[in-house]
Amino acid sequence: MKFKKIASMLLLSIFFAVSCSKDDNSADQNESAVVSPDVSTSTAKVGNCSEVPGWASQNGGTTGGGSAAEQNVTSYADLKTAIESSTVKVIKISGTIQIPATSTGRLLLQGQSGKTIYGASGAKLVSTDQTTANSGIINIKNCTNIIIRNLIFEGPGAYDTDGWDNAIIDNCQNVWVDHCEFRDGVDGNLDIKNKSDFVTVSYTKFGYQKPPKAGGPGGTDDHRFSNLIGSSDTATGDRGKLRITFARCWWAPGCKERMPRVRFGKVHIINSYFSSSVSNKCIMAGFEADICVEKNVFENVTKPIDLMTGFTAVTQLDNSFINTTNTVTGSNAFTPPYTIVTLLTTAVKADVTANAGATFTGNICGSF
Repeated sequence: MKFKKIASMLLLSIFFAVSCSKDDNSADQNESAVVSPDVSTSTAKVGNCSEVPGWASQNGGTTGGGSAAEQNVTSYADLKTAIESSTVKVIKISGTIQIPATSTGRLLLQGQSGKTIYGASGAKLVSTDQTTANSGIINIKNCTNIIIRNLIFEGPGAYDTDGWDNAIIDNCQNVWVDHCEFRDGVDGNLDIKNKSDFVTVSYTKFGYQKPPKAGGPGGTDDHRFSNLIGSSDTATGDRGKLRITFARCWWAPGCKERMPRVRFGKVHIINSYFSSSVSNKCIMAGFEADICVEKNVFENVTKPIDLMTGFTAVTQLDNSFINTTNTVTGSNAFTPPYTIVTLLTTAVKADVTANAGATFTGNICGSF
């Protein structure tokens, strides 16, 4: 049995060494040309936080605050103090914490390294303001080695007022967002931009439960646009950066677009589930985007892969399209430099819908 497991992992490593350099032109060709290893269960141990999946495992890895003493917080004031303190390395959030509707209410984690912020079961950060100045929950800026885990981020609903996202990762390196839920952001749910790099978002759920507010000055009446990677075609400092993995994520009902929209980055979207029937488009390959779309399930969505102007490459491998309109391409996207334990495409929906989101009891590392 031990020999079989080792052999299986060896085959998996060989598979991923070539997986995103194949030239597949249709879903049917993918099914016949890609040989999927029989890996439907995890080999990682629950609680082993050293087994970071995806891009966040590179560049020295991502450990967050490690085993440092925890600071327990239940109020906004205590949370703000702990986040702004460079000596507090692990923050445990309990209960529901309301973000004040002021221009200084939004949380700012800036210029720090080696920090974990996680939630006890049911922990939630909530913003109720839709204005440009006062919206948003947290801005993570100029940081390295950060872990965000098991938290619900709830905004007031989408409104095109050029406001803030529920969370922003801005010029950060080695960030792992794991088992979180982002819903009802004003401008978006979670954006990653400005030379951020080596980021993994795993087992995270994105959705909108509140109706969008129409009539915003930005001109879009339905701005349920979930995830933006790279802020502008002119942000050329993002070239060679924005290396991001979305693994076992769920773009759930209510998402309209940007699942995600990518500029410049080398983005690996693997074993994720897309199920928003109100979608206009899901994955959006924007300017110089290089995207590997692998073993995902798209169900009852419009345009799973949208090829925008100026994209570099998009490869789709062994995805499942159920009641969709499809856009696929055979261009050769980048090959990820890491190996990652992978579910069979047929196992993705059940696994992701059961486990994505803030489903843990605390700072527990999940299985991959």
